Amino acid sequence: MAIKSIYGCIGCGTCKLTCPTDVIQLKPNGKAYIAYPEDCQICHLCRLYCPVDAITISPDKSIPVVVSWG
Repeated sequence: MAIKSIYGCIGCGTCKLTCPTDVIQLKPNGKAYIAYPEDCQICHLCRLYCPVDAITISPDKSIPVVVSWG
């Protein structure tokens, strides 16, 4: 599993909205969880847009983030 946890989630839903593969779902209480970890593309969008840095991606599964400069 690439994403270890969503400990500290405030339930804003940003991660669910930014996930291109719909891996992240929301529980009835509004907190996010990884519903389909095997489908995660490790694009980092959930981690980058999380307002409270609640999402971590394990270094052994992570690929470097590529940012275009120009």
